[in-house]
Amino acid sequence: QQEGVQRIIMSLSGASAADRAATASKGDDLIDDLINRLIGAGGNRTQRSVPLSEDEVRTVCAKAKAIFLEQPCMLELSAPVKICGDIHGQFSDLLRLFEYGGYPPNTSYLFLGDYVDRGRNGVEVTMLLLCYKIKYPDCFHMLRGNHESASISRIYGFYDEVKRRFNIKTWKMFMDVFNCLPFAAVVDERIFCIHGGLSPELKNLEQIQNIPRPTDIPDNGMLCDFLWADPDPDILGWGENDRGVSYVFGKQVVTEFLNHFNFDLVVRAHQVVEHGYEFFAERQLVTVFSAPNYCGEFDNAGAMMSVDETLMCSFQILKPADKGRGVAQRPGTPQTRRGAFSGFP
Repeated sequence: QQEGVQRIIMSLSGASAADRAATASKGDDLIDDLINRLIGAGGNRTQRSVPLSEDEVRTVCAKAKAIFLEQPCMLELSAPVKICGDIHGQFSDLLRLFEYGGYPPNTSYLFLGDYVDRGRNGVEVTMLLLCYKIKYPDCFHMLRGNHESASISRIYGFYDEVKRRFNIKTWKMFMDVFNCLPFAAVVDERIFCIHGGLSPELKNLEQIQNIPRPTDIPDNGMLCDFLWADPDPDILGWGENDRGVSYVFGKQVVTEFLNHFNFDLVVRAHQVVEHGYEFFAERQLVTVFSAPNYCGEFDNAGAMMSVDETLMCSFQILKPADKGRGVAQRPGTPQTRRGAFSGFP
């Protein structure tokens, strides 16, 4: 796949085979260098940003965009895999996730979206994730969140961050990549993963695979619901969302969805939850949120969901940084139909 990316990029220049090979090697060196610089700088918590050039951003965005478009809009993944929720520019906490979960490619990852806005280091978060996607395209995966759009990131911080550090053109480069991100993933045909929630318009999975990309997010409809919908314990079916966009959905919707598609569990992000994860609809759905002490205002923990080869699920909990940098493992965790949910507190 990386070779395919190079062919796409180099086909525009008419370069010779030797030139293409040299450029491919140089491109790989750049990705390695960026990963090392980003991870290395993350250890300095007083450093506000990592020096990056516009050319580096352009190269990474071009490579990542080509890879996303080569892969399907609904990813089919295999366990083991670690699943992470919202990051929102909290770069030091992203590095904590990798410290505790293991760095790629030793660990496979699925991120559920919302990489930017609100936090101050959306550029670093996005660049590191895209670099890992380029270097390890088959074991590192990213879904689209509602903040990976021009209309939202223009309001909630990422536009201002990129404009301040680079220019509007660079922000548009990031938007071009975000418009190519996949929307859903299925782990071993049993665990359905999405950023926001379900949609009353989803009747078959081919609808997801047939989504054309690049695409922006519409104000309503299935794509909007995937990124904006929320579960609601006070209803059974569909209801109006207080966000003013999409729907809320109840337990009955989740049960019918799982039965219809023969899934065991829905994993989504999109909402702050106190302990980093929270079950819904008798553990048929779980919300995972991976940004501890969100915005510096919430006293929430962050969480990362680990799915092993048997589809046994467990959670690693990231405490807010001001309460120590520890991580807690929650054992006795739920399992999909191959096991049971019993024994989980």
